[in-house]
Amino acid sequence: MFKKNNPEWFKLKSQLQRDTIRLITCGSVDDGKSTLIGRMLFDSKAVHKDQMSTLKKDSNKSGIFRDSFDLSLLADGLSAEREQGITIDVGYLFFSTENRKFIIADTPGHEQYTRNMVTGASTADLAIILIDARRGVLPQTRRHTMICYKLGIQNIVIAVNKMDLVHYKQKIFEKIVDEFNKFTKEMTFDDKLAIPISALTGDNVTKLSCSTPWYKGPTLLSYMETVQPQKRKALYPLRFPVQWVNRPNSNFRGFAGNVASGTMKTGQLIQVQPSGETGHIKSINLYKNELTSAEAGQAVTITLDREIDISRGDVIVDAEFPCEIANQFEVNLVWMDKEPGYPGRNFWLKLGSTDVNAQILTIKHKINVNTFEELKADSLELNDLSVVTIKTDFPIAFETYKNCSPLGAFILINKITNQTIAAGMINYALRRSKNVIKQNFEVNKEARRRITQHSSKLLLFTGLSGSGKSTIANALEKELHEKNVLTYVLDGDNVRQGLNSDLGFSDKDRIENIRRAGEAAKLMVDAGVVVLMALIAPFRADREMVRGLFNNKEFIEIFVDTPLEIAENRDPKGLYRKARLGEIPNFTGISSPYETPNSPDIRINTEKYSVQETIEFLLKKLDFQ
Repeated sequence: MFKKNNPEWFKLKSQLQRDTIRLITCGSVDDGKSTLIGRMLFDSKAVHKDQMSTLKKDSNKSGIFRDSFDLSLLADGLSAEREQGITIDVGYLFFSTENRKFIIADTPGHEQYTRNMVTGASTADLAIILIDARRGVLPQTRRHTMICYKLGIQNIVIAVNKMDLVHYKQKIFEKIVDEFNKFTKEMTFDDKLAIPISALTGDNVTKLSCSTPWYKGPTLLSYMETVQPQKRKALYPLRFPVQWVNRPNSNFRGFAGNVASGTMKTGQLIQVQPSGETGHIKSINLYKNELTSAEAGQAVTITLDREIDISRGDVIVDAEFPCEIANQFEVNLVWMDKEPGYPGRNFWLKLGSTDVNAQILTIKHKINVNTFEELKADSLELNDLSVVTIKTDFPIAFETYKNCSPLGAFILINKITNQTIAAGMINYALRRSKNVIKQNFEVNKEARRRITQHSSKLLLFTGLSGSGKSTIANALEKELHEKNVLTYVLDGDNVRQGLNSDLGFSDKDRIENIRRAGEAAKLMVDAGVVVLMALIAPFRADREMVRGLFNNKEFIEIFVDTPLEIAENRDPKGLYRKARLGEIPNFTGISSPYETPNSPDIRINTEKYSVQETIEFLLKKLDFQ
């Protein structure tokens, strides 16, 4: 522990008081991002002695750097990266100068790792876009620049690297900068600077180079020392997403979280959203210390002067400047999954500490990263930049990403795999999300069930074409009708002759087909009806989406487990024969996949049991009380 009269104490204090700048290096593969970072660490003497010996040893392994250092190894931490000479993961590195502290996110250049680049860019004050002087502006350069712009980074450096390999020619540098400026002319950055550099030799990185006498600007490092950190979070009104309700004993009830923006003070009048309840801040606690105020970036626990029902996901805001609340939004979206994304599919949306079911309503357009052209699209592919509309199951407190990024940025999570599949930024709430308000009626589902004297639910029969879904649904409905159970069969073919007559058999149309049928079934269950829905419904995600429309015990997935060869031998409508001849494209089981349920509520084997035996089995399993 340093004593206050020790010179090291003053040095440490000086470092703590310096501004911290977060920056990201990005660009295409092999543009020299890791080498540039290594150069800055090396020249600023941020490399320890033990690191130097390891660096020298590892540099000699390649046989290329016998009398020098491979500075990229200072940034590339993963063994796979060292072996291949590329960056795979996001690496965070720290160093400081006399004037500033820096946190650098070294992000991958490969297109398949764009999701990692988005992670690094989400908190950056400055983006360094590297361009190989030999190759110029590439599609990945454009994609990364577009992402930086959409994420609100206002300061960028165009670092034209490897100038030593083009003999430091001014014309090559100016041609690249001109091309970059043309494609970014619609982007409104606060500051944009182009610097000719060689990360390998150190030209214009930390010292001005005599090899570029025609360049009159600053070095990269000296420019970095002038960039101001973004202060928007501190200037915006109080936004405090509740992460945890702290109840260590009956005498204390606190609300823990990170101050996303603004400041809070004891005695301040606050509002809890989305409930709208108000109260005053009684105390602000930081571990064992009690504070009088807290600002953006601080993690604290607060108490209120009155009991209010608050839970994780609620947002505590300045009562005079509340958040917007809505359930439909236009957003910028970066698709990060290898599997395509389609409108109608359901995901978990995570915004701050809020987790809510969400659905992509429409894809307004994709963005061509080379021309900025807005392209029509039916699906989202890996690394697509798109503008889409999204709906959540219930209204949430939010801000536009431009105004307050912590409450305007979100991720989408696959409900089945729990993988993050997209990152989004809210542009604005759709007007209809505020104008359309659910109307409650006095005669409800429970009242209608009292008339029918039985419960209502959806029985979803899923399986291959020819598995026997419609046959079983029809036979079961006859038995239930005899027992005075109010029923209705929603058969896949029948639905496509009316409600869904406009839909084909592409993945997008199949998703919309089951979504509409599910919504229709939901209305009928609300009316007190037992719905028997016989659909192939080939995708697990879509069946789970329909399940999510219903309360517990209102949805029963019945898998009619008939092997493909048996279903094809039956072929009651001759569809398999036509599919084998190529007359029917996208036919499930032949040219389009069927994803069998992992854990259906009921499994039926029509190969072993007759229709009557199956119906008797179902009647025993199902409860209509």
